[in-house]
Amino acid sequence: CLISSSGLNTCNLQLSKPHSSNCTVLNGTNTPLLVLSRNREIIQQSHKSGISSPLPSDSFKYLIWHELEEHDVRGNQIRCPRVREGPLEEELFFRGEGHILQARKQTTEKEKWQQKCQENWENCTILNLSFQDLGDLYQVDNFKRILRRLIRVERLWLVDNSLTDLSAITLPRCKELNISKNHFTSFKQLPKMPQIQYLALAENNIETLSGISDWKYTPLESLILKRNPCEFQENYRQL
Repeated sequence: CLISSSGLNTCNLQLSKPHSSNCTVLNGTNTPLLVLSRNREIIQQSHKSGISSPLPSDSFKYLIWHELEEHDVRGNQIRCPRVREGPLEEELFFRGEGHILQARKQTTEKEKWQQKCQENWENCTILNLSFQDLGDLYQVDNFKRILRRLIRVERLWLVDNSLTDLSAITLPRCKELNISKNHFTSFKQLPKMPQIQYLALAENNIETLSGISDWKYTPLESLILKRNPCEFQENYRQL
């Protein structure tokens, strides 16, 4: 009869040979210990009881990649980075996640400058910033701060970010922009993109084609407006 480190009695159980590293095998035997199943059971019980057991990675779950120490990864080297800032300290406190605050510290002006250099958005040419879950105004402001620095980006995806107005943003070299599944209601709310060729605006809330004439001065070749209210406008495709 074997007792695993998790306290699980494995006698009288029909155990198969392990097929992955998720099971632990005792030295000299082919008997896997069902530690994984036991851990899952503990997690489920903890979830049902409302008691949360912090994971070792919990203190990092709201950090942006450049806030982690001992690496030199730059923003223009990442295709799909997470840039959404985590909750404010007050919100973490009310969530009962105050222990995460220990991982945060006040950054000096020198450190802010180093982070800005590490982000390196000015040299980014291809970037996917979709599905950022921008739930608070300060997160949207930080998101727009990054967009303002994309002076060389040519292909950009901003899908499903609950965006409403980017009219103050200029993307001087952007040729392809996918901004589907947001909350735009007008062409006038879009960024200024003098080089745009492909623009995807599916599943927004654009009701009229007012302002579309401004795009005739650009090299625009493809415009996707599927599932917008303007589809029901008379002579929509002709206009």
